[in-house]
Amino acid sequence: MFPEICQLGPFTLKSFGLMAALGFLLGYAVMRRRGEIVAGLNADAVSRLLVAAMAGGALGARLAYVAEHWSSEFADCPVWEVLRFDRGGLMFYGGLGGAIIAIAICSIVWRRPLAALLDLTAIALPLGHALGRVGCFLNGCCYGRVSECAISVRYPAGSAPWLAQVHDGLIRRSAAQSLPVIPSQLIEAALNVVLFAALWRLSSRKPRRWTLAGCYLVGYGVIRFFTETLRSDPRMAVGPFSISQFICLFVYAAGCVALEVARLGGNGEKSREGE
Repeated sequence: MFPEICQLGPFTLKSFGLMAALGFLLGYAVMRRRGEIVAGLNADAVSRLLVAAMAGGALGARLAYVAEHWSSEFADCPVWEVLRFDRGGLMFYGGLGGAIIAIAICSIVWRRPLAALLDLTAIALPLGHALGRVGCFLNGCCYGRVSECAISVRYPAGSAPWLAQVHDGLIRRSAAQSLPVIPSQLIEAALNVVLFAALWRLSSRKPRRWTLAGCYLVGYGVIRFFTETLRSDPRMAVGPFSISQFICLFVYAAGCVALEVARLGGNGEKSREGE
């Protein structure tokens, strides 16, 4: 567990922030390579699209986290605490929704097909998300359930898994480490890399519009629903599901709709035609 990489005067380089920055840079590289093929965008337009998506995603991720943890963390806090991104607390599906809204605004302002912009972003998203999950692993959040499997890891005293296990009476406060837990963050990171590789290969075939976005939504919906079963950190429940699993059902359904639109014609155009 390495939540902080180093201290440079008053500035603290946090592992999650570093991984998020690397994800942003790799995502930009991917979108530049596929920008013309998928969406007919040059490097400058790709940069503006990525910045807009990142801004919308960060705001959406923070607001979704605050909404989920309002009663336990924010009900008695000053209003400005809601936007304290430096203290962590982000929810991926809120970020996904915020990014889609930002991309939709770009589509309207630039008069570009929404499907083309979403398809392009969908290729890079799982790669950036994979690095973000590595950041979660280093930070100690989004941890897995207790398990003795071969890939399980132990977190040090004071970490989130350790505190949760002390609270649940699984270990004593004097314990130097937590019980072994499944590295759910790394499993999701690996699955996201596989999803990225599949989308990258598919994008080279110039599929119809909505195909890449649909494949991403279906693929990640399945990945997240599965990895949620491995996690043990506190999350809101919706019936028998966690809040993220519940949202997965709609994400998967949206992906199926997008793929059906692509199958029926995707506006009758290949991804780069008519740009």
